[in-house]
Amino acid sequence: MNKTKLFCSILCTGMLCVGNAQKKQDSLTTEQLDEVVVTDSRFYLKRENSGKVITKITSKDLEKLQGQSIAEIIGRTAGIEINGVRSNAGQNLSYFIRGGRNRQVLVMIDGIQVTDASQIANDYDLRLLNPDQVESIAILKGASSTLYGTGAATAVINIKLKEASKKAFNLNLRSTLGTNQSSDENNYAFENFRNSISVNGSTGNFNYLASFGQQFTDGLSAIEAGTESDTYNSYNTNIKLGYKFSNAFKLNAYANYDNFKADFDDSFAMLDADNVSYSNQYRIGLSPEFNYKNGSLTINAAYSDVEREIASSFPTQFNAQNIVIDAFNRYNFNDKFYTVLGVNYQDNQMESFTIPFGESGFSQAINPENAQFTITDPYANVVYKSDFGFNLNAGIRLNNHSEYGSHFVYGVNPSYKVDFDFGYLKGLTSYSTAFITPSLYQLFEPNYGNSDLQPEENATIEVGAEILLKNRATFSLVYFNRKETNFIDFVDTGNFVFQYQNTASSFTASGLEFVAQAKLLEKLNLNLNATYTSVDEDLSLRIPEIKINTRLDYDLSDATILSLSYQYNDDREDSVYNPDTFQNDKITLESYGLLDFYISHNIINNRMTVFGNVTNIFNEDYQELFGFTTRGRGVNIGFNLNL
Repeated sequence: MNKTKLFCSILCTGMLCVGNAQKKQDSLTTEQLDEVVVTDSRFYLKRENSGKVITKITSKDLEKLQGQSIAEIIGRTAGIEINGVRSNAGQNLSYFIRGGRNRQVLVMIDGIQVTDASQIANDYDLRLLNPDQVESIAILKGASSTLYGTGAATAVINIKLKEASKKAFNLNLRSTLGTNQSSDENNYAFENFRNSISVNGSTGNFNYLASFGQQFTDGLSAIEAGTESDTYNSYNTNIKLGYKFSNAFKLNAYANYDNFKADFDDSFAMLDADNVSYSNQYRIGLSPEFNYKNGSLTINAAYSDVEREIASSFPTQFNAQNIVIDAFNRYNFNDKFYTVLGVNYQDNQMESFTIPFGESGFSQAINPENAQFTITDPYANVVYKSDFGFNLNAGIRLNNHSEYGSHFVYGVNPSYKVDFDFGYLKGLTSYSTAFITPSLYQLFEPNYGNSDLQPEENATIEVGAEILLKNRATFSLVYFNRKETNFIDFVDTGNFVFQYQNTASSFTASGLEFVAQAKLLEKLNLNLNATYTSVDEDLSLRIPEIKINTRLDYDLSDATILSLSYQYNDDREDSVYNPDTFQNDKITLESYGLLDFYISHNIINNRMTVFGNVTNIFNEDYQELFGFTTRGRGVNIGFNLNL
């Protein structure tokens, strides 16, 4: 079938489902609370007044995806492909959103930017997060540098960790056992173990939370031709403390420690190897908030330290520190005009060690006295909400970088909503710019670095519409067009000498994102999204042209939930090194479709939930990454206990 026709058929199917839902639900009287969004403006606004389509993964959604990693869960949303989530648990992850890469995606945890200054792309590794510690996820796509700074070029992923309960003491235990095997294996042994414990509560003006999580996964080789398994082992500790001094002032503090150890093979020769990757992350932060009439002042301050070590034929050690301070003042003039004024400060530093040829000990390769930069960004954002349906969200930001000077970005996002008896129809459009700061590695690595690099620049246009049918359904369709300039590439300057350089070429990515959420019957709900992405050939690596996700949730009873989900990924191009020609050959990976099933049941007065799922029910044999192992059918069982 023609791919464009396929996407259109999915679009029509979603619209028919919505129409069907409207017919079947006319007798319902259940009141649905208005959804609130905050990511696109930092104000708590009703979804109908937002000029963006924001994806919200709620705690209920997360419950139906237990046993999966955060990267897997995010990869089920519209417009997002995270490559590596269906391979060995320790596989490196690649984020592809709107034709962009890792360095164009900003991850935030509890509203604070998180990066790894030791990475080539300066990106945050989602493998460090434990899904049991996550409360919800909000995803804002499009250029958002005006509010969130460098890296927010194709998406902002704001991950909210769990908060303390209202009770004085609450204990939560969760455990999952699962299989982990390729499609040509049938042993179904339990080789994937996830466990977590959380103690939390509130007493008076004080609240606390302490949680610990662990994962151990075995059974799969990293490479497809491998005969020995490569294990993955991670630990996560999270402590959050909060105190409300008065109605006007409260203070939150936190500390995280995240660690993983991943075995991996020789991906160059595609042979088994005893290689190991270690990663440790330490994060501490403070978040005071002062509220006054019509406004509030918030300061998010965090310090992180990341240590990474690669034990292989080319051993390397990395260490990076990052300081982030984001202070912003929100003010509501008259429930129609809102402003945010803020300043964002970042200090990044890294060092690395390698073993020079012919030597046996580590020597410093990147000196932290050189590999350091600071960013100071003042920014402003305004929201106007009229009485006649017109809404405007606009902002500006001046990035001041210690290495390449100043850079100006802005965004304008008008929308217009028309109310009807059945709900509303909203049209939206936006034009926004963004920048991607060169990483410390790209700037200062002694062999490949280039201190003259300029930031990559993005400009994104969005046009879309959203329809809400009260208590029944919501669906949206967004067209995007993103132009990328100053692309930083790894360039062969001659005689096999490589350097990071800005290319003169510009690249374009465009596409459509369709989302439908419908209440088909009283106890049957549909979640559907489909993405069509068209990118220039230079950006097409591992990006499917068509991607579809759908999930049907059925409440069998007040205690039992059933869920059936399906994901389709179109064929993709991959790149493989050819040792004979010393060039990369392009190959095509075939399309695939995965069907998953989930069931949960509440017992013991709603204090305990038992659950199970089967992933890749039909044991689809496919390749996510050429030459690397891909998981086949999987079975998970577990329980969640609240005391």
